[in-house]
Amino acid sequence: MSGMTLSAASLYDRVQRVIPAIEWPVFSDDIDAILKLKRERNAVILAHNYQTPEIFHCVADIVGDSLALARKAMEVEADVIVLAGVHFMAETAKLLNPSKTVLIPDMRAGCSLADSITPQDIRLLRQRYPGVPVVTYVNTSAAVKAESDICCTSGNAKAVVESLGVPRVLMLPDEYLAQNIAKQTDVEIIAWKGHCEVHERFTPEDIREMRAAHPGVTVLAHPECPPEVVAEADFAGSTAAMSDYVGREKPASVVLVTECSMSDNVAVEHPDVEFIRPCNLCPHMKRITLGNIRSALERNEHAVTIDPTVAARARLAVERMLAV
Repeated sequence: MSGMTLSAASLYDRVQRVIPAIEWPVFSDDIDAILKLKRERNAVILAHNYQTPEIFHCVADIVGDSLALARKAMEVEADVIVLAGVHFMAETAKLLNPSKTVLIPDMRAGCSLADSITPQDIRLLRQRYPGVPVVTYVNTSAAVKAESDICCTSGNAKAVVESLGVPRVLMLPDEYLAQNIAKQTDVEIIAWKGHCEVHERFTPEDIREMRAAHPGVTVLAHPECPPEVVAEADFAGSTAAMSDYVGREKPASVVLVTECSMSDNVAVEHPDVEFIRPCNLCPHMKRITLGNIRSALERNEHAVTIDPTVAARARLAVERMLAV
């Protein structure tokens, strides 16, 4: 999206289905300021699919799941990258763009999954399982990535696991993602006990209740959900895969079993599809606001830094993933 000719006033049409008109004036000043600051600072905003619509559709230049953001971050020619997402995503952008300034608007935007494992945990696992490669989900800190052989996302996990050509792997830290991938491959997967606080709360009963209340609804689930939830769904895939499914299959009504804002953002693109919204919010994603994106650009806060020795090893694990 180019900020050159856009203003908040011209952007409202894009989001009017998901943002009531009475709320728009609260956002418009910040949007105009951010569009101006991006031009002045040669900055781009990368926004994850779980960001709210006024960020996702009105100020972001690049949007997508964690894999898309990682890939597209490498093609950015801006001087400044603002990551509208959580801290591990900002670290990944910095890993792939070491010479650029990478800002995260709120340092408290963390992740329960990333917090569930430490570099020391991986070193102990390597002692317990000598020679078994470590596949680490991108939802982890740079320090954890540095202890890994290769990274993966929910979208490419099966391909990454099978690319190693080995009979078994350690797959960290999301237990449910590991269990869901294990059902799709002959590779033995040893899992860790990490969970996403948004996706672990969904239950099979939730899906059955949604089907009863909305006959004919198509249910799409994220693979960070428990396997018994995925089993109840019509389709399971990454946030990008869910969005693609809606565009390709055009279900009359659909429910995305994932973070709340994802439905709003996909709904903007598909006005002919009815979205049923089961609402589990990610408290970390919701720490990012238009106000603190504006502040980040005005004050150059908060710059992401990574120890160079950690960064070199972590970058290798990410680059190996991108090469698959």
